[in-house]
Amino acid sequence: MAEKFHRATFTRNFLKKITRIKNPDEMLADAKSEGLEKTLGVWDLIILGVGAIIGSGIFAVVGIAAAGSADGSSLGAGPGLIISMVIAAIACIFSALCYSEFATMIPVAGGAYTYTFATLGEFAAWMVGWVLMLEYAIGFIAVACAWSNHFIQFLSGFEKVLPAWLAHPPVWLVNDVFSAGKIAAANPDVFIPKLFGVPICINLPAILIVLLITAILVKGTKDSTKMASIMVFVKLAVIALFVLAGAFYVRPENWTPFAPHGAAGIFAGAFLIFFAYIGFDALATAAEECKNPQKDLPIGIIGSLVVTTIVYVLVALVLTGLQDTSVAVPADFLKAPMAYCMIMIHQNWAAGLISIGSLAGLTSVLLVLEMAATRILYAMSRDHFISARFQKLHPVFKTPALLTWTVGLLAVVGILTLNLDVAAELCNYGTFTSFIIVCVAVLILRKTDPERPRPFKVPFSPITPSLGIICCGGLMIYKSMQPSGSALLFPVWLGVGAIIYLLYGFVKNRLNENKIHNEKVELKKQELLR
Repeated sequence: MAEKFHRATFTRNFLKKITRIKNPDEMLADAKSEGLEKTLGVWDLIILGVGAIIGSGIFAVVGIAAAGSADGSSLGAGPGLIISMVIAAIACIFSALCYSEFATMIPVAGGAYTYTFATLGEFAAWMVGWVLMLEYAIGFIAVACAWSNHFIQFLSGFEKVLPAWLAHPPVWLVNDVFSAGKIAAANPDVFIPKLFGVPICINLPAILIVLLITAILVKGTKDSTKMASIMVFVKLAVIALFVLAGAFYVRPENWTPFAPHGAAGIFAGAFLIFFAYIGFDALATAAEECKNPQKDLPIGIIGSLVVTTIVYVLVALVLTGLQDTSVAVPADFLKAPMAYCMIMIHQNWAAGLISIGSLAGLTSVLLVLEMAATRILYAMSRDHFISARFQKLHPVFKTPALLTWTVGLLAVVGILTLNLDVAAELCNYGTFTSFIIVCVAVLILRKTDPERPRPFKVPFSPITPSLGIICCGGLMIYKSMQPSGSALLFPVWLGVGAIIYLLYGFVKNRLNENKIHNEKVELKKQELLR
């Protein structure tokens, strides 16, 4: 009987500890005493939001969403793509409103990780932080490699001017080992050096852009925002150029039939376009660096979604007006639809500028993704899940320099070792999970702490958060039903995270609790001696 009693006590204590909730007031106090420098205003947030959202999606995915995939696995929405874009935006807005409520109520670094700690407890917070690392850190690596591909494609356009080795560099120098292997399998003449039988591929452009972005972020969030502003201006200017130049060549007959594959095509397009909206959640991770988070963060999050939706709809109108998407389309349209359409109307100069806009778009995405990954790890360091050394700020720039360089160098390792096709798919599951958790957390905190001041409240709660859960959950189920190994790997990722928590995070937090308890006891003894 005694043994059973001890087991029950151990289980109760264990469950109590892993569900320990961190009070929002404690989070705010930590941020106030040792927080990051407040440099971001409302326009900075909108720029970061647009910079994070408008990436390669609008320059590539939009073609497949409009015309369908080449293998027929995905139906095209046709001109109904504008409806797909609005549906995807609405699905995002449910989650965005929940992020806005939390970001104004608990304006500290960490985003969904922080909100989970305030509602679901320690273990759930660690797991959400682990999932966010999948979304931001691996996403950062995948986008860096996409940037490399676009850069090499851009250089190839100058083959008549540049030396051959620069216009068409060796495959092993500009690809990860998995991509290079596919190229070599298709073309036996491709040379890949080997060391002890292991192929050597370094993807130099991706590594260099990662190191450059890391150095910029170390200098400060404000400087990073200035660079993001330039990149956002360039890509919006290029998109505006496409819309204005293409509008004169639009053929209204291409807009009929409006939905060649009916509702199925529109919803398939909405699923693809949903991923072109992802990125607004990264703004919540920068809440601690906002000058006026209660007012500016909701405007930044919702504003960036509104601006992006308007841009996407205008692009869809012109794109489907230039190319008939109810019939089979050329492969080049699916790869680079905007550039292809410009070439078809004999505006080759515009096609070249679109390539520059694509590079600018990816650069701004890289900035926001690395910043988000760093701020989440900073919050986790503050909560003793990782080393306290990462909390140390640069004496001049007031940024977590050590942590930023650590993320950058780990990204370099990832570029050299990861299978990015699988990693990019895993990121989607990470995004859906974090969106669902934030919607659930809003409902929980409304019940457990109803009196807490909420500068921004999700309208029509609990309906809005519930719709966010249904939309993201439905998309996750839809994604898992498609043939892919990532659906199986995501639970493996969660399992690895749980093991790390039990062996390291749980132990480290208990040691910290004992340290705080001993400090309180010692302080009380000193007071009694006085």
